[in-house]
Amino acid sequence: MSIIGDSSGTGSTEPEGPSDPQDAADSDSQVSDLVDEDDAESERAELSRDLVFDVLKNRRRRYALHYLRRADGTVQLSELAEQVAAWENDITVDAISAAERKRVYTALYQSHLPKLDDAGIVDYNQNRGIVELSEASEQLDPYLDLDAVPDVSWHNCYLGVAVAGLGLVTGAWLGLPPLSAVADVVLATLLVTAFGAVATAHTYYARHATTAGETPPEVAEP
Repeated sequence: MSIIGDSSGTGSTEPEGPSDPQDAADSDSQVSDLVDEDDAESERAELSRDLVFDVLKNRRRRYALHYLRRADGTVQLSELAEQVAAWENDITVDAISAAERKRVYTALYQSHLPKLDDAGIVDYNQNRGIVELSEASEQLDPYLDLDAVPDVSWHNCYLGVAVAGLGLVTGAWLGLPPLSAVADVVLATLLVTAFGAVATAHTYYARHATTAGETPPEVAEP
């Protein structure tokens, strides 16, 4: 015989109690961590060589980047425009005219800084008129610092290896000690290795020290 109104609680349809607040906090923290990771990944995105060369082919943008690298934190657009105008005209900031300042200010405001911001190289707040470098801008350092790297005469390096190789081959052919005791295959390996080392260094240098442009006068000073 069944009992109506069984108080055992079996099959109760009452809603479950509220979830643990700690679980909700952990969930929010995980979401926040994912967002932060996405932001960090975006900031670490590698700039393509085509983008780097496109950015640096304009002298005004190079000058702006040089100034931002020397600044500590954000920079006012008006301040940036004054210094870039002074560098372009090879004069002091106090000596630039209103027209020179306005011309540079307008170009930075409307064109150059938005382009750098779209590339992820700077953080530009156009409404407030402030700008600062992003973490991705560090990828431009090898190109902007090119003037500080001494030029290498690679033709002299290749010529030196060739002359040294010719001397070794001649000495071995004449039977001069200790070259006479060196097998031909060993000698050939040494020559190929030497040329390969110079070629590798040349390739690395060309890939990491290629830019079109000069450094502002003040920055170029030792």
